[in-house]
Amino acid sequence: MSDHSEEVYGPERAERLLAMLRALAERIQALDRAGRLLDGVPELQKLLGNARSELFHYEVRVTYDTPEIAEGRRIVDEAERQARDAAAGFDDDEDDELWRRTRDE
Repeated sequence: MSDHSEEVYGPERAERLLAMLRALAERIQALDRAGRLLDGVPELQKLLGNARSELFHYEVRVTYDTPEIAEGRRIVDEAERQARDAAAGFDDDEDDELWRRTRDE
């Protein structure tokens, strides 16, 4: 089963992006008011990098699954895993040998 969590862009993730952007703006303003805007460059670069990454995901969100599609994919993946597990139990050589011996006798 593969992890498709990065392929979902739902309303919760959009809200987190808005909060991230607002926090960045507030931090810039706070540093500016304190006269320390340039002193905060390392911190701001990290915050900007995180925001930039999430902004990219927002821009390409149309290529992501909706939460409903992701849930459907999860259900199918789980059913496929269960089918593989069940089939693996029937492929056991010992079980096959017992069946063949019983039939040949």
